[in-house]
Amino acid sequence: MAKTKAASANIYAVLGSDEAEVKRVAAELASNLTPAGAGDFGLEVIDGAADNVDQAGARIRSAIEALQTLPFFGSTKVVWLKNVNFLGDDQKARSAAVQSALEELSELVDSGFGPGVTLLISATDLDKRRSFYKTLLKRAEVQVFDRLDSSRGGWEEEALEMVQQRAKKRKLQFDDEALDLFVLLTGGDTRQIDNELEKIETFLGKDRGVNIELVRELVPLSRAGVIFELGNALAARDLELSLKLVRRLLDQGESAIGILLVAVVPTVRNLLLAKDLMERYRLPRPHSPFQFISGINRLPTEATDHLPRKKDGSVNAYALGIAAQQAGRFETTQLIQAMQACLAANVQLVTTQLDHELILTEVVVKLLGER
Repeated sequence: MAKTKAASANIYAVLGSDEAEVKRVAAELASNLTPAGAGDFGLEVIDGAADNVDQAGARIRSAIEALQTLPFFGSTKVVWLKNVNFLGDDQKARSAAVQSALEELSELVDSGFGPGVTLLISATDLDKRRSFYKTLLKRAEVQVFDRLDSSRGGWEEEALEMVQQRAKKRKLQFDDEALDLFVLLTGGDTRQIDNELEKIETFLGKDRGVNIELVRELVPLSRAGVIFELGNALAARDLELSLKLVRRLLDQGESAIGILLVAVVPTVRNLLLAKDLMERYRLPRPHSPFQFISGINRLPTEATDHLPRKKDGSVNAYALGIAAQQAGRFETTQLIQAMQACLAANVQLVTTQLDHELILTEVVVKLLGER
C-alpha cells in the first residue's frame, strides 16, 4: 500500500487494482469521515460504476453538483464518488466527453470547494498517466492498494508480510512451512487471504497454532499450490510425491512443457544457485528464508550479479532462501546434470513426438533417483 498526504484535508482517494482492499478501506474511511448524527444528509453516495460514456459523464456531473451544494443546516457532508470505473485506459475512459468532464472536476478540486464539504473517491481501474490522477496526488490524501502480481519474482516476500500482519491481528501462529504454503495458495489476494484466515480461525476455536497439515486440509489446492508442493517435493527429494503431483498437474490440463518451465526448472535452478552461494561463501543452512536473505545482503555485489532479480532490480532472495534450506540434500554435480536434463527435455518436448509424461518423469527420476 502506498499513501500520500496533501495539503487539502477535505479530499481523499482510495485507489488501486486490489478491489477487495479498496472497497474495505474506502467504506471504513467514509464511515469515519461522515459527521456523527448527520443521518442521510451527512453522506451523499454517487455510483461511479458507469456502463457507458454517457453514464460516466452524468456521474461526474452529479459529483460536481454535489460538491457545489452546501450542506443542510450549516453542518458538514461527505460526497463519495464510489467504485469509479472510468479512470483507467479503456474506450470509455479515453473518450473526449469523459476526459472533458474529468477536467471540470479537476478544476473544482484545484480551486477548492466549501469547507463543510469532503470529497472521497474510490476506484479500482486506474491509469496513473492521466492528468486527473496527477491532480489527486497534488490535492488529495491518496491511498493506493495494488494487487500483488504473482507472475513476477519477489511477490512472495510482500505477500508473506501481508499474511503475517493479518494473522497477527487474529493471534494466529503459523509454522514456517505452513506460512510458506498459505502464501503460495492464496497468491497475495487479500480477499482470499482474509477468507482463508477466517476459516482457519473458526476451525481452530481457542487454539492458535497453524501447521502445514491444517493448511493443506482447509485451504483449496490451486494450480499455484500444486506447483509449490511439487517444488517442495523435488527439493525434499521425495520421488513418490513428486511423480504424484506431476500426474495431478497433467490431469488438471497443464502441459508438460509448462510444468517443466514453471515448477521443475525454477526449483533446480534455485537449488543450484543456493548451493553455489553456500559453498563459495560458506553461508550456513538457514532456519528460515529470511536468514538466508540476510546472508545474501552481506555479500559483495560481484557475488550476486548473476542472481535472478525482481521488478525493482533487487535480488529475488526469498525463493533462494527456501532452496537453501534443502540444498544440502544434493551434490553440485547432480544439480548441474539436472539442469542439463531439463534443457534436453525442453528440446524433446518441442521438437519430438515422444510421450510428454514420460519425458517429464525421466527428468524427475534423474534429479531424485540417485542418492
